[in-house]
Amino acid sequence: MRRGLPGWRQRGATLVASLVMLVAVLLLAASAANVSMMGEKSARAERDRHIALQSAEDALMDAERDIEGAAGGPAGRRALFGAVQAFTAGHGRPCGSGLAQGLCERTAPGEAPAWQAVDLRDERHSAALGTFTGAAMETGQGFLPLRRPRYIVERLPYRPPGAEVGVDGGYLYRVTAIGFGSREGTQVVLQATQRRPED
Repeated sequence: MRRGLPGWRQRGATLVASLVMLVAVLLLAASAANVSMMGEKSARAERDRHIALQSAEDALMDAERDIEGAAGGPAGRRALFGAVQAFTAGHGRPCGSGLAQGLCERTAPGEAPAWQAVDLRDERHSAALGTFTGAAMETGQGFLPLRRPRYIVERLPYRPPGAEVGVDGGYLYRVTAIGFGSREGTQVVLQATQRRPED
């Protein structure tokens, strides 16, 4: 009686086991490479968001200098913050132009405020960093913002805490700024309020 060849069967099982192990190792390597790529994309997106955030913060500081009347700014811009008509754009536009660029009128009760109604990226409505203060900012590629940040200013009535209703407390300025990252799709919007001592 002839017996089977046990050596052939063992070598065939080893080949199958080796192939299964090789496929498992390849799947683990592909998964590790995918996780690594996702981590890199996430880190790149986070860095870009930080660039846009810093850009928007720079615009808020520039708007603060603008409201306070930056030295070296255009003559007449500081006076606009005390003029009622400067914040009444008219002509169907919510924000002014020329020296009043970026100064937006207060909307009627029940309507969306200017910072929600206008496109902050639009040069017709908002002022770019440095327009009225002379501040400079590098833009371009790499770790720089794609373009200069922009802002608008709204003047709102201010009532001091504890004051009677109807008491004129002057004005409060609401600044809304948009900053850009190094890629077109990355944008950050920040908002702050400010009072001038003379208002």
